[in-house]
Amino acid sequence: MPHCGSPGSGEFKLPRKQTSRSHFVSPSISNKRRRIPMQKSIRIPFGNEEALFLRAGDRVLLTGTVYTARDAAHKRMIEQLERGESLPFDVSEQVIYYVGPTPAKLGRVIGSAGPTTSSRMDKYTPKLLEMGLKGMIGKGYRSEEVKKAIVNQQAVYFGAVGGSAALISRSIKSVEMVAYEDLGTEAIRQLEIENFPAVVINDAFGGDLYQEGVEKYRQT
Repeated sequence: MPHCGSPGSGEFKLPRKQTSRSHFVSPSISNKRRRIPMQKSIRIPFGNEEALFLRAGDRVLLTGTVYTARDAAHKRMIEQLERGESLPFDVSEQVIYYVGPTPAKLGRVIGSAGPTTSSRMDKYTPKLLEMGLKGMIGKGYRSEEVKKAIVNQQAVYFGAVGGSAALISRSIKSVEMVAYEDLGTEAIRQLEIENFPAVVINDAFGGDLYQEGVEKYRQT
């Protein structure tokens, strides 16, 4: 349950105190009316209520279980579905992190774990959202089809904080192989994360942090 810069700034700072659920804003309030970004903590997995609690521009600290998967793993998952097979993990209410972590150095849980470009997963994403996927973490723009699916399925696209690979790695507490080990760094892994820093890019109301930035620039 939630408690309560743009991606790439590398200026995300951990809050001294986590804010409380008292900051909940009713989904009936339009995204345009509520333009003050907030800092929130979210536990994963999460459902529709938590998704509707988030708005584009909100800075978040994610804690819980996420699954890694890049384009090669996404391609295999969709192929399995087309053959009528089950996925390696239940995507319902889960979050996928678009990352291919490097091998861990001695004494470390994981190596470099910065996000990959999210558009590589765009053609596979609507189907996974339809199956209940609630969140994605990556970098860069999403296609119009993905943004529409995010709204229709009440999901969220998070941007990992760029330039903060060390901070991201420290937030990953454990790693476990799940499937497609032959893909190496692109295999599906289960990560346990704590206070993983991210920002909401696309929300369930159609809010788009990148587009808002473009519009503000045009107005100056």
